[in-house]
Amino acid sequence: MGIIMKTYTYTEKKDTRSGFGAGLAELGRTNPNVVALCADLIGSLKMDEFIKENPERFFQIGIAEANMMGIAAGLTIGGKIPFTGTFANFSTGRVYDQIRQSIAYSGKNVKICASHAGLTLGEDGATHQILEDIGLMKMLPGMVVINPCDYNQTKAATIAIADYDGPVYLRFGRPSVPIFTPADQKFEIGKAIKFTEGTDVTIVATGHLVWEALEASKALQEAGISAEVINIHTIKPLDDKAILDSVAKTRCIVTAEEHNHLGGLGESVARVLAQHNPTPQEFVATNDTFGESGTPAQLMDKYGLNSDAIQNAVKKVLKRK
Repeated sequence: MGIIMKTYTYTEKKDTRSGFGAGLAELGRTNPNVVALCADLIGSLKMDEFIKENPERFFQIGIAEANMMGIAAGLTIGGKIPFTGTFANFSTGRVYDQIRQSIAYSGKNVKICASHAGLTLGEDGATHQILEDIGLMKMLPGMVVINPCDYNQTKAATIAIADYDGPVYLRFGRPSVPIFTPADQKFEIGKAIKFTEGTDVTIVATGHLVWEALEASKALQEAGISAEVINIHTIKPLDDKAILDSVAKTRCIVTAEEHNHLGGLGESVARVLAQHNPTPQEFVATNDTFGESGTPAQLMDKYGLNSDAIQNAVKKVLKRK
């Protein structure tokens, strides 16, 4: 099994992009090889503190994201560890060719840090709400894909990926969400975290949907349904053992993600189950659609990405056991 964390405590709300900013600032103080690049979105990516303390290690590329990826790849040749920063839509879809050819193909040590991912970007609407990025990035050979769940975990993940030699896609968001993981946690790439023990159903969630899964598990418990909640912060490499150990006990699973069900966490989990232990599965994800403008709460409700949707999926999958 992955890491087991049997307790969690909700403290306050904060955006995960600020966790990235805090982690990057700490790296600026502890790792002289870390450099940062941004495509004209310093404030949105919370890179201000790093820049203030390390102005000579920051490169403002402007609205030229493809160029930013090429420069980042080049910087690795001299031993630097570049962290690129822009919105998730511009970090993946706009620059996919550059990432594939200049970073992934040659295994360059670039950390692609992507904010404002998913529907919770909110009012900016469908053109900016990328729901395909996990699929795009996990298909690239050698690319690690990480989607942390709160401020503390995003900070820890940012620090941890600097020690990993190879390309990484780090996905985080815009809205304030509950902080419920420890501030002093050690982040381990590829190791799942089990928040609750359960016997009736496994709920595997990533990113903002982890908190929704925990809220769903409380409501399900009141209805007499015992749910095991697992945080899959690393979608690639996936913690196959954590998933298989859990479904061996519960015999059914729900996956939850702020992403299209095509190409996301759910499909990665389905592959593991199909290969090792075919198990009834329900998907909480967007259904082959683009987003639209609205508040994060409105969008998560309309597109079925919240606690209520997870509870409904659990009740549906239980009938298939």
